[in-house]
Amino acid sequence: MKGFKMPDGFLWGGATAANQCEGGWNMDGRGLANVDVVPFGKDRLPVVLGKLKMFDCDDAHTYPSHTAVDMYHNYKEDIALFAEMGFTCYRLSIAWTRIFPNGDDAVPNEAGLAFYDNIFDECRKHAIEPLVTLCHFDAPMHLIRKFGGWRDRKMTDCFERYCRTVFERYKNKVKYWLTFNEINMILHAPFMGAGLYFTPDDNEELIKYTAAHHELVASAKAVKLAHEMIPDSRIGCMLAAGQNYPYTCKPQDVWAALEADRKNWFFIDVQSRGAYPAYALNLFKRKDIRIPFEPEDEKILREGTVDFISFSYYFTNVAADAESPAERGGNGIFETIKNPYLKTSDWGWQIDPQGLRITMNNLYDRYQKPLFIVENGLGTADTVPSDGPIRDDYRIEYMRSHILEMEKAVLEDGIPLLGYTMWGPLDIVSASTGEMKKRYGLIYVDKDDNGKGSLARSPKKSFYWYKAVIQSNGEIL
Repeated sequence: MKGFKMPDGFLWGGATAANQCEGGWNMDGRGLANVDVVPFGKDRLPVVLGKLKMFDCDDAHTYPSHTAVDMYHNYKEDIALFAEMGFTCYRLSIAWTRIFPNGDDAVPNEAGLAFYDNIFDECRKHAIEPLVTLCHFDAPMHLIRKFGGWRDRKMTDCFERYCRTVFERYKNKVKYWLTFNEINMILHAPFMGAGLYFTPDDNEELIKYTAAHHELVASAKAVKLAHEMIPDSRIGCMLAAGQNYPYTCKPQDVWAALEADRKNWFFIDVQSRGAYPAYALNLFKRKDIRIPFEPEDEKILREGTVDFISFSYYFTNVAADAESPAERGGNGIFETIKNPYLKTSDWGWQIDPQGLRITMNNLYDRYQKPLFIVENGLGTADTVPSDGPIRDDYRIEYMRSHILEMEKAVLEDGIPLLGYTMWGPLDIVSASTGEMKKRYGLIYVDKDDNGKGSLARSPKKSFYWYKAVIQSNGEIL
């Protein structure tokens, strides 16, 4: 299929997160993080939601992320495969607890710093630009026990010190940075997003927005620090994006969709514009949510606005008035209303390629800053044939249809887009379910949900398709 040729310098690649691909969870001085104690199975969701307190690992549960797909020992092979596809960009995250095992250590862990030196050097060897997420659902458990996670402002000081350390170490190796991955997920997966656990007496909404404020302040400090320490750097925010459609054209449903969008926009409004929007301040006033603003916060937020807006895009949502007869469902993290015009994935995610174009237009119209698509992909089960590569035409079709809409947004609508890093270039542990069978990769990794397998890597059909897309700069789809 013929697509559109993207502008020169457009970055093509893939994205991963340390806790989903690295493994080596307790090796070479790495400390325990919140993601390490999130188990596989029925207790996973209550832990993610902050309803079940699990601050350590035990023998009664399994933890797929502990070994993941062992990129810790296989990064050279993996990056070489990325280079074979033609990647010009690889998005990854630094595991905070590899650098500061407890989060407040007197000195950083040299073994952790050296590991990422090796990663970045390997990327540079293959002419791949690293795009580094500073915090991808990753907080030291020591700080969660000590402070209660991001509900405490002291987390911002620890994070600032961590940022200063990695900026200094990698200032000549990394140009593109992101602060917090999917920062709006604090509202939906608070233990993953901010290390939050709630007791029955807690005001959960107050604690979530307090943690959000502290992360927004920390993000602004990181942006300013990056600009000072790495003058040619570009640092962005990251949103779990996806347009909310009204269930009907009834005004009450349209308003419900606007309110749902605002829950996401709130974070980017602050990170992009440097101040809290009026609708958020009035919401807090109506609900008596008293955010602990410090006198200097207004200045910090104003001086720490991002250079670009990055986002993940997997699906769109439908919103309806509370009195609507719409049938509601969901996975415990997101409430969903079925869109009858869309197909769904094996895991119930609604597939909406044109929604990507709509989302891009809305984000750019709102913020007038360059965009960067840093996650987009199809999680589904793959069947390994007896001969040849996995024939994942369904994944190719998903990516093709989304990339085409992305190209229209850039070349027909005039939206500046820095790049596209699909999720994820190789099979990794699913953040939402902890499964291996929910596969996104263009490279198959031999490992199952029980942790069995050789970890051997083998390209799928989609690997060769994406290689052709990149070689043609998007013209061959």
